[in-house]
Amino acid sequence: MDSKQINETIAMIREENLDIRTITMGISLLDCVRGDVAATADAVYAKITAKARQLVPVAEQIETEFGLPIVNKRVAVTPVALLAGGAPDFDFVQIAQAMDRAAKDCNIDLIGGYTALVQNGMTAADEALMRSMPAAFAATERVCGSVNIGSTKSGMNMDAVKLMGEIVKQVADPTPQNAMKLVVFCNAVEDNPFMAGAFWGVSEGDCAISTGVSGPGVVQRALAAIPDAPFEQVCETIKKTAFKVSRMGQLVGKIAAERLGVPFNIVDLSLAPTPAVGDSVAQILETMGLSHVGTYGTTAALALLNDAVKKGGIMAAERVGGLSGAFIPVSEDANMIEAVAAGHIGLEKLEAMTAVCSVGLDMVAIPGKTPATTISGMIADEAALGMINNKTTAVRVIPVPGKDVGEFVEFGGLFGRAPIMKVNDGDASQFIARGGRIPAPIHSFKN
Repeated sequence: MDSKQINETIAMIREENLDIRTITMGISLLDCVRGDVAATADAVYAKITAKARQLVPVAEQIETEFGLPIVNKRVAVTPVALLAGGAPDFDFVQIAQAMDRAAKDCNIDLIGGYTALVQNGMTAADEALMRSMPAAFAATERVCGSVNIGSTKSGMNMDAVKLMGEIVKQVADPTPQNAMKLVVFCNAVEDNPFMAGAFWGVSEGDCAISTGVSGPGVVQRALAAIPDAPFEQVCETIKKTAFKVSRMGQLVGKIAAERLGVPFNIVDLSLAPTPAVGDSVAQILETMGLSHVGTYGTTAALALLNDAVKKGGIMAAERVGGLSGAFIPVSEDANMIEAVAAGHIGLEKLEAMTAVCSVGLDMVAIPGKTPATTISGMIADEAALGMINNKTTAVRVIPVPGKDVGEFVEFGGLFGRAPIMKVNDGDASQFIARGGRIPAPIHSFKN
C-alpha cells in the first residue's frame, strides 16, 4: 500500500464512517442435543461460551492495532428448532435464555439462530418454536430469530405465512422493539452474518468467522466527486470503492479467525446504513441525481448500486456470501427516514426496490391496529419476489401498539427511529385463510 492509499483509508475511517459492521462467529449446536430441555440448555450455554469467550477481546485487539472500528461482535447458531430431538414438549424458551446468558457472559451484543426452516412444512418442533417466539423475545435481551417460509425450489408454505402474521403481532405487543429481533425469510442463506436474520446452517462446519463490511458514506463521497459522469464511470467508481472496503473485511476476518483458532468463512459485501448523517444508502441514490429517494429512477439506481458493489467486492475476498447487496432499512437510514416522513416513499415503492437489492421490507414501522392477515399478505408478497427471482427476500415489520400513521417510534442506537407508515387498507384475510402451499415456480419447460 502506498502513502496515497494509506491516506485514503484514514480519510474513509475518520470522515466517511467506514467500519467493519460485524464480525460474526458461527457455531454449530447439533452436538448439544440431549433429548432433555435442561440438559440441552446447559450444553448450549457451555458450547457458546467455550467458542466465543475470546471473540470480543480479539476483535477489540484488532480495532486497536489497525484503527478500524468493528461495530458489532456477534454469534449465529444452528436453527434452534433442530435441537428438540424427539422430546414431545420441548420448552424452547429455556434454550433462548441459555443463549442470552451466554451472549451476556461473552459480551456479545446479539445472538441469532432462534430459527425454524419451514419452507417445505412444519414439524411439531418447528411450530412450537414459532409459537414460543413472543415469550422468548420478551424473556431475553440479545436473542434474535427468523423463520424461512419459502424458497425457489420448495414454493411457499402459506400455513406458516398465516401463522407468522399472528406471531409478528404478538411479538410486538406490548413492546414493539421486540419485533426488531424477528425476520421472516424466503430463500434464507446459511452464512448471513447480519442480524436479526443470522443463523448457522446445518451444512456449515463446527465453528467459523465471517465478516460484514459497510461503507455507504465512502461510496457516497466517491460519487459526489463525479456529479456529471456517465453511468459507466459511476459503476467503475462504485466497484473500485467496494473493492477497497471489502479488502478490509477480508483482512479483519482472516486475522480474527487465526487468533481464535477457527476457519475464516465469508465476507458479506452488503452496504448497511446507520442513522448517522453521511452513512445512508438512500443518500447514495440521491447523489446519483435523484431529488429524493422514492422518485422515479430510484429502483434503477438501486439496481446499479447493488450490482456494482458485488462486482467490486467479489474480487477482494477469498469467499463472499451472506446477503451481499444494499440494505434499505427505513429506521436505520437517515435519508430514508426523511423521505418517508415527507411522504416521498411508501410501502409499495419499497417493495418494488426489494426486487433488486438485498433483503426486503426492513425495519418498517406500521400502525399497531394492522390486522395479522395484512402482515401475512406483506410476507407473502415479499416471499413471492424472492421465490420467482431466486433471491433472498425478507420482512421485518414492526406493528406499534397505540400508534398510527405519521407518528414516530424510537428504537435507539443503530436501530434508529421510524415514522409509522401507511398500510393499504384492503383485506387479504380470505386469501391468507386458504392455507396449504403455493407451488414452486417452473424452472424449465423443455420438450
